[in-house]
Amino acid sequence: MTMTDTPFVPRDYSLTGPENARAVAAGLASAEWYHSDVPRKVMKDLMQRTDGPAIRDTILWLGLLVVSGAGGVLTWGTWWAVPFFLVYGVLYGSACDSRWHECGHGTAFRTPWMNDVVYLIASFMVMRNPVSWRWSHARHHTDTIIVGRDPEIGHMRPPSLGMKALAFVGIPDIWLHFRILLRNAAGIITPDEADYLPESERGKAIFWARVFVAIHLAAVVWALVSWSILPLMLIGGPRIYGTWHMVMTGLLQHGGLAEDVLDHRLNSRTVYMNPISRWIYWNMNYHVEHHMFPMVPYHALPRLHAIIKNDLPVPDPSIPVAYAWMIRALWRQRHEPGYTMTPVLPPTARPFRAELHDHVPAREGVA
Repeated sequence: MTMTDTPFVPRDYSLTGPENARAVAAGLASAEWYHSDVPRKVMKDLMQRTDGPAIRDTILWLGLLVVSGAGGVLTWGTWWAVPFFLVYGVLYGSACDSRWHECGHGTAFRTPWMNDVVYLIASFMVMRNPVSWRWSHARHHTDTIIVGRDPEIGHMRPPSLGMKALAFVGIPDIWLHFRILLRNAAGIITPDEADYLPESERGKAIFWARVFVAIHLAAVVWALVSWSILPLMLIGGPRIYGTWHMVMTGLLQHGGLAEDVLDHRLNSRTVYMNPISRWIYWNMNYHVEHHMFPMVPYHALPRLHAIIKNDLPVPDPSIPVAYAWMIRALWRQRHEPGYTMTPVLPPTARPFRAELHDHVPAREGVA
């Protein structure tokens, strides 16, 4: 049976619809996932936390932000400002995402308050509520791409390729996230948010939403008073003009891959990337490895990859190659929403753990 032999039934990606109950009934919620074998002693070493790498990378990140931002301000009104803001934009609008992510896991630094401070700064930059998104991301790891359970599914079927293209310039992503902050600042927690956000945390979520909104509104007032967009080039604006690298790497994480499986090798993608992108992305290009073992710090992911790569799908050798495969799958999903791209396993790997449920049709491999 191929994907076209089974009619597609539109799915409800909300957390309060029928798919949530279906996932629970099918045993997909908070389930046991496939893991590659790693000796206990080796895993203990890989999970060892240390402050050194993250302190080094954070000082470099913040230092480059200050230098590029200052260069942009000092050369404002000339073409010399363009390269400064190109660098500042990516450091603010893209590198913030990986810092938010790793510090949210609590693995970047060994010292908890360092994780918390960088997480808060990065949450502001990426326009995410630092309280609710911590819980949202925990659910994403517990129920990765389980429809009705995962609040962070970025590729809903059939995909809207036009909207994905607009995301490279912060549209509609910035509108979505700032609207959530505005709603939270007004004291509103939606039913979907309530599904993963404990009641005891909701007051904190509302407080930080108000702080973040106030800072962004202050930047808007500053721009109006000074009659210049320079304040918005420094605060908030990079989430538009500098977000392209975050989107470029983020779309590859799960795009075109499987829903409702309990094997991260089927729903996550590892891509070899250049050193600069890896530094901006904090090694999240090793995404299968990260989802299998989320408590391994970012700086240890290359070592983890080397240990388990013989049990993982063959990584895409570059970003362009990964996009070629993903776009092919997403384009097909426009007309065949049930189509799923199946990664290629090396001969040394154990077979996929692919529990298929009633609504999931048989897969068609992509060689």
